[in-house]
Amino acid sequence: MGNQKHTSTNKKEEQISRVIDRVLTHVFGREATQLIYKYMEHNYSLKHDEIVERIDIFAKGLEAFLNSGANVVEREILTNVYSDHDLLLESEPRRASSDSGFADQVKCLLQRA
Repeated sequence: MGNQKHTSTNKKEEQISRVIDRVLTHVFGREATQLIYKYMEHNYSLKHDEIVERIDIFAKGLEAFLNSGANVVEREILTNVYSDHDLLLESEPRRASSDSGFADQVKCLLQRA
């Protein structure tokens, strides 16, 4: 049974990783998204395939790279993740955004696996 939970978590991590990539590419374009990934790897030793499992570091790096613009990108990522998982958009992001940060919300989603 533990294996099934692990597989489910991996699938969610892959889904969230795809959402992050999709949102960054939509907002910034492919070249700038690659620049963000290189920045994360160079400054935070965070490889592209580790972003979801080390979401705290990603959030910290995104905020350092984008300053206040990170909040808009994080909100867009969360909106897309919630919509991809058919979760309640009305209550979840608004409630969670006041109570917890972006990284905490992603971790919470992963724990629901």
